[in-house]
Amino acid sequence: AAIWENPWFLLAAVVSGYGFAWIGHFFIERNRPATLKRPLHSLKADFRMFYLILNGKMDGEIEKTERQP
Repeated sequence: AAIWENPWFLLAAVVSGYGFAWIGHFFIERNRPATLKRPLHSLKADFRMFYLILNGKMDGEIEKTERQP
């Protein structure tokens, strides 16, 4: 979007990213995505996860959740 100065590319990225996730939630997991219930919280969580992935800390975060009872 920034290279071609076309905001439609940004919109397409968001729609395709969330679109595939929603399809997975509705048809595979059979539940409602958190984005529909709490969109700002969901967006914040997405950015946090992206940050953790970029810094190589996502594996540790996953291990924390797997240890919880």
